[in-house]
Amino acid sequence: MDDDLSLAKSAALAGAAEAMRHFAALADLPREMKADGSVVTLADRAVEATIRDVLTAARPADAILGEEEGETSGSGGRRWIIDPIDGTALFVAGDQRWLVLVALEEQGEITAGVAVVPAMDRVWWAGRGTGAYEGRLSGGRIVDETRIHVAACASREVAGSRLGVVPDWDREVAEPLIALADEQHWPLHPPLMIARGELDLAVQTCGQIWDFAATSLIITEAGGHYRGLYGRVGPGAGPSLFAANAELRDEALSAVNAAPARS
Repeated sequence: MDDDLSLAKSAALAGAAEAMRHFAALADLPREMKADGSVVTLADRAVEATIRDVLTAARPADAILGEEEGETSGSGGRRWIIDPIDGTALFVAGDQRWLVLVALEEQGEITAGVAVVPAMDRVWWAGRGTGAYEGRLSGGRIVDETRIHVAACASREVAGSRLGVVPDWDREVAEPLIALADEQHWPLHPPLMIARGELDLAVQTCGQIWDFAATSLIITEAGGHYRGLYGRVGPGAGPSLFAANAELRDEALSAVNAAPARS
């Protein structure tokens, strides 16, 4: 039986392949608006169904939580967490930066995480205590596996640090950091850029547990830090902060928490 991280990779790659099938035919892709104003498509649902099929076949007793289909119960304190297309607005716009995210939570702790950027043929993964890695996709397989680390010379202060803010349309919560840092364009998801040493700090201004479960582990195993902006330690609902080191994390959290409350 495959280990959990291998299974997470297999499920994420199967979802990525399904997503690319729809991405290649965007003009004909039905889409609609959710109650929260975000867009959802047939691709989101098809990708989640594909990932669920892989996970259920291998681990039928495990719970699964997905953005589109909700939670199915399981036993033993194990739960797979799926974001079938993270960045659906990017996806429908033809932007390549969207992701497929799969993570495993055991007894409340994330122990495996995979992030695929299918349109760029890139994949990142981590297991609890085993480090973070990046690879390239070729013919549906992972090649050129490389261990990744945050930048050893990353800034310890918000002022002048390399900052990424995502998504582009919801930035108010990050304004105290934007005013001080050197905000940069993000050709990849900003938390992954920190994990590979290309940014120092990132704010994801909104989201749910499925947006953060995989990336929170990847950045931690790369030597970085993850926190909710308002006291939350583990992945969950609300804005989140990713940092290359503890000093930068703490200063960034202090700057955000000292800012006037959002109305």
